[in-house]
Amino acid sequence: MADVVRIGEVASALGVSIDTLRRWEAEGRIAFDRQGGQRVLPRARLAELLAEHLPRPQGTSARNRMSGVVVSVERDGVMAQVELACGEFRIVSLMSREAADDLGLAPGVPATAVVKATTVIVEA
Repeated sequence: MADVVRIGEVASALGVSIDTLRRWEAEGRIAFDRQGGQRVLPRARLAELLAEHLPRPQGTSARNRMSGVVVSVERDGVMAQVELACGEFRIVSLMSREAADDLGLAPGVPATAVVKATTVIVEA
């Protein structure tokens, strides 16, 4: 089953419930295969679904956006270190204290990390 993912993993990746996926299947919006009584989807099809459901930001060239909540802000005289929880991911940003103050960043505040980098390391 290495080339397929089960319905629960598909639901988690898309941010919807298993019931939603079952409803989509009944409506013909998605087609699952069956393996051993389990609904499964080829990994390539999951990648297509994710690409179809990703929001396309406008007004910026940065495409890597992760919504989350500020966990901590450490300020000193000039700089601030801001930590965000974006789902299961931890994002840390260093910025000017003035920028953090202007954005009103504090623990519990919703925020979006926008990443534009020349180097991105991908691990599997």
